[in-house]
Amino acid sequence: MSIKSKLLWRCRRGVKELDVVLTRYVETQYDDASDAEKKTFDELLEYQDPDILRFVLRQEVPADEAIADIIEKICNPG
Repeated sequence: MSIKSKLLWRCRRGVKELDVVLTRYVETQYDDASDAEKKTFDELLEYQDPDILRFVLRQEVPADEAIADIIEKICNPG
């Protein structure tokens, strides 16, 4: 199983909205991301669904600046 396939599997969360935005990031932006950004995305996937959802909905700003940056890229892909 490729790294990207494993990531797509990990993007399958308990919340459909997260599935959509996380999968979209992997499919459209992950390949062009720096190694540091890929590592940060992997770290983001370790967070609990409610936390990620609050970040994506802009209800809470992550304390970690790198996580905040990846959330910004996920929410604003263009």
